Amino acid sequence: MNKVIAIFDIGKTHKKILLFDKELKVVYQKEHKFETTVDEDGFECDSIELIESWIKDTLSSILHNNEYEIVAVNFSTYGASLAFIGKNGDRLTPIYNYLKEIDLSIQKSLFEQYGGEEEFCLKTASPTLGVLLNSGIQMLWLKHKKAQLFEKVKSILHFPQYLSFTLTKQIVSESTSIGCHTFLWDFDKNEYHPWLKDNSIELPEPKPNSYKIKINIDNKSLFAGIGIHDSSASLVPYLRGSGVEFLLVSTGTWCINMNPFNHTPLTPEQLKKDCLSFLSIDQKPVKSSRLFMGHIHDVNTQRLTDYFKVSADSYKKLITDDILIIGYLAKGKNRLFFQNDMPENYIEESVNLSQFKDFAEAYHRLMYDLSLLNAESIDLILTDNSNVKKIYISGGFARNEIFVRLMSNFYPNLEISTSEIDNSSALGAALVISDTLVDTDYPTINLGLKKWDSFS
Repeated sequence: MNKVIAIFDIGKTHKKILLFDKELKVVYQKEHKFETTVDEDGFECDSIELIESWIKDTLSSILHNNEYEIVAVNFSTYGASLAFIGKNGDRLTPIYNYLKEIDLSIQKSLFEQYGGEEEFCLKTASPTLGVLLNSGIQMLWLKHKKAQLFEKVKSILHFPQYLSFTLTKQIVSESTSIGCHTFLWDFDKNEYHPWLKDNSIELPEPKPNSYKIKINIDNKSLFAGIGIHDSSASLVPYLRGSGVEFLLVSTGTWCINMNPFNHTPLTPEQLKKDCLSFLSIDQKPVKSSRLFMGHIHDVNTQRLTDYFKVSADSYKKLITDDILIIGYLAKGKNRLFFQNDMPENYIEESVNLSQFKDFAEAYHRLMYDLSLLNAESIDLILTDNSNVKKIYISGGFARNEIFVRLMSNFYPNLEISTSEIDNSSALGAALVISDTLVDTDYPTINLGLKKWDSFS
């Protein structure tokens, strides 16, 4: 039987099971979509019960499959989501949607106690996001708004560690989930922020991501990892496979630009523009910037689709018009879409679409402006004395020719490459626990890079 590492890669939209062989190549992959549910306040959230059942059923099925021998299992999930555990090990709450809005007085009170908003956010390397995306606020929200429930809470786990807990029953933590716009980590002192102790909230000391726990499922012995935050997981293959300093543009619903070689403290200006620092698997800060690029693309492309009465997948079939893009470049870095602050609904309705002769022209302009918007986000985390030589682009926009070639125009002194790694988060989750688990020397990571030229 083939020895494999099983990875459950849990995104907001797509949930996947992937099996990696001893060379860390995907030998099996299956995607599953679940109906969402609502929490006790009627706000949409993932159905954690369905996810838990799917994980256990899937593992059991593969363990009884004579083709594969699972030696370990690990989890890569979206961040900013918590599970509140009672004294008997039972989960007391749903996995709340990180976009759930809360009473802003909760975070305001926290800021006032610890030097004001700017000082607090700089120490925790977390911009104020106003919803449950700052996962530390989830704890205070539950404590203040659902006090009777919070009194029953014995342990608090981030989502990756909760999924591991369902198999191991061990309460653990790790740096990538703690250090992700959570308000939990003091980046100056490299420890939990004192507000937790002051509020009688105790979290476990973080374990390394290589930490494994031996478990038994259906009389089969294997190891379980403790999980990893997906954005940090996606960085791991590039840290292992690149021989030079680089910047990773990880695209999807969110575009996360990560510079693992910029350890300078965040500035107030960077915080205001949605920059943050992640903690890497080595507990080092990774200066990052974020743009809601995939969502902005989707809602505006839908507007173009409706206006020009074309099919929903028309943008996927477009042939790139070099002359059109070169014309936009010749006019300088000016945006037609998104000239002002991003509108609340992220749809640029102020742009008169009648100025475009067809959908293709409008979409090229949209992509030019969106690419420029992301370049402005990247500029926030590149320093003048940077030794970064390459930009790697992964995820959905790595297949968008307009976007990747424009990055070459905007950064002519850097090599722009896309990666054929379609599951970098899952691969990262496999990599961190792979030592001693596979019967081979540490595998060479093939990033499957394709270099892109600019429009010229």
